[in-house]
Amino acid sequence: MRRILNIAHRGARSLAPENTLAAARAALEAGADMWETDVGVTRDEVLILFHNDSLSDTTNARSFFPDRSPWIFTRFDYAELRKLDAGSWFVRTDPFGQIHTGAVPADKSATFRGEKIPTLEEALLFTRDADWRINIELKQLPPPMENFPVHQRVLSLIERLGIEPRHFVLSSFNLEWLKQIRRLRSDIELQAVVGFSKVKPIRWQPLEFETYNARYNLVKEGTIKALSEKGVAINVWAVNEESDMQRFLKAGVAGIITDFPQRLTRLCNER
Repeated sequence: MRRILNIAHRGARSLAPENTLAAARAALEAGADMWETDVGVTRDEVLILFHNDSLSDTTNARSFFPDRSPWIFTRFDYAELRKLDAGSWFVRTDPFGQIHTGAVPADKSATFRGEKIPTLEEALLFTRDADWRINIELKQLPPPMENFPVHQRVLSLIERLGIEPRHFVLSSFNLEWLKQIRRLRSDIELQAVVGFSKVKPIRWQPLEFETYNARYNLVKEGTIKALSEKGVAINVWAVNEESDMQRFLKAGVAGIITDFPQRLTRLCNER
C-alpha cells in the first residue's frame, strides 16, 4: 500500500504553540513525516517563523509593546521579537481543546510559557539534526516588507547552511517565485499552494508543478484520482476530522496536511 505523507500544519499546532520549535518537536514525536511552517521577515531582515500578520494573536506583543498597534511583525526588529512570549497564549486559550481533554498534560503545557518566535535558521538546523523534513511556505509579506525577495533570501540561507534537498520542500501561492527557484535549483522539490479563496473553484490548468497543496474543501475525490493518473500529486490542507482523513486516504492523496498528526499517524497505522 502506498504511503501517505503525514504533514504537520505549522508543526503539531493542536499539541503546542504554532510555528514554534515546541510544535515541531511535538509533530516529530507524533509521527509526522514532515512539518509545514510559514516564513516571515523582521524589519531588520531576519527570517522568522510566523503566520498571521499581527503579533497580537499568538504573542504578548499587545501588553509588551502597548503603543505599537496593530503589531505587524514586519515593523519589529528581531531583537524586539525575541523578548516576546509566543507560548503562553496556547496555554491560556487551549485553541484545539487538547489541554482540557488531557492530550496535552498540564506539566507539558506549562513548558510552553516563554516559548520564542524561532528563526528559519533554527528551524532548518533542528530539522536537519533530527534527519527529518520541513515544508517551508513562502508567503507574501505585509508592509513595509511587501517587496522583500523572501524566496531569494530563503534559498540563500538554505545554501549557506548546506541543507540538503532531502530535508526540505518549498511551497507557495506565488507560482512565479517557485518558477524562479526551479530555474536556479532544479533539484529542490517545489509545491504549488492553491485554494486561496475558501469558496472559489480551483483553476488547475495549466499544470505547471508536480505537486499541489490544495484547500481540502475545494478538491473532489475524482479530481485527485484524475490528476494522480497524470502524475500530479495532491496534498490537502488542513484536514483535522478523522472522517475527512479516511476519505482522502481512500481517494489516493499524496499527503495530508493536518493540525492533528497524531490522529493521522494512528489511522495510517491501522491501515
